[in-house]
Amino acid sequence: MGDGRWPMATLARQPIGRGCRLVTRILSGLVLLALVVGVVWLGPAWATLLLVAVVLAIAHAEYVALAERVGRPLPRALMLVAALSACVGLAWPGIPPEVPLLAAFVAVGSALLGSSRPDEDVLRRVGVALLPVLYLGLPLGALASVRAQHGAAALLLLVGVVVVSDTAQLYGGRVFGRRPLAPAVSPKKTVEGAASGFVAGAVVAPLLGQWWLPGASPAALAAAGLVLVAFGIVGDLFESLLKRSAGVKDTSGLIPGHGGMLDRIDSLLFAGPAYYLFLAYVFQAG
Repeated sequence: MGDGRWPMATLARQPIGRGCRLVTRILSGLVLLALVVGVVWLGPAWATLLLVAVVLAIAHAEYVALAERVGRPLPRALMLVAALSACVGLAWPGIPPEVPLLAAFVAVGSALLGSSRPDEDVLRRVGVALLPVLYLGLPLGALASVRAQHGAAALLLLVGVVVVSDTAQLYGGRVFGRRPLAPAVSPKKTVEGAASGFVAGAVVAPLLGQWWLPGASPAALAAAGLVLVAFGIVGDLFESLLKRSAGVKDTSGLIPGHGGMLDRIDSLLFAGPAYYLFLAYVFQAG
C-alpha cells in the first residue's frame, strides 16, 4: 500500500503467528525436558549414556552437514565413531580418557591421509574432521560422567541452571535488550539479555543446589551458576559462528521452535565440561 500501512488481515496474522511459534517452542521444550528428566532421574546411569550417544549422533550429522556446506566431503562414519569413543571413554568407569582420544586422532588422521592430496585444504579438513571429538564427544561424555559419578540430581542441577538461564536471556533480551552483545555472530543476543541470564543462574544454582548438591555452599553454587552461564553464552555464540560461516539459520528443523539438536545443546557443550571440572576439583575440595 502506498501510504505504508499494513493491511488489517496482515496485522491480525502477525500476533497470531508469533503466538503459535511461542506455543510450539514452549511445548516442544517441555517434551524434551520431560524426556531428559525422565531418563536421567528414573533410569540407571547407562540409560543417560545411551541418551547422550543418541544426541551425539544427531548433533554430529548436523555438524557434518554444516562442514560440507563450506568444504569437501569428510569421513563421516569414522568421525562419528571417534566422537562416540571419546564420549564413552570419558563416561565409562575404568577407561582412561586418553585411550579413546589417541585412538580417535590416529584413526581420523589415517583416514584423511588416504583421501587427501597435499594442498592448502589439508589443514582445514584435518581440523574439521577432528573437531567433533572435542566439540561433541568430550562435552557429552562429561555429562554422562557427571550422572555416573555424582548422581541424577547433580546432572539435573546443571540442566536446570542452563535451561533457566537460556530462557532468561531470551525473554530478558526481548524486554530489556538494547545493546548487541556480539552483532557479527548473533545479532539478536544483547548485553541486557546476557545480564538477565547471569542473574537467573546466580539465583537458581543455590536454590536447586541446596537439595541436589547439598555438600556445596551457597556461595560456591552461586559462583558456579555465574561460570556456567558464562560458558553457556560462549557455547551459544560458538555455534552461531559455525552456522553463520555455513550460511544457515538453524542446523536443522528437527525440534519445532528450536531448530536442530546443536541449536538446543549448544550451551551445554561448553557449560558441561566446566561443571564436570567444578565437581571434580572445586566441589570435592570443599
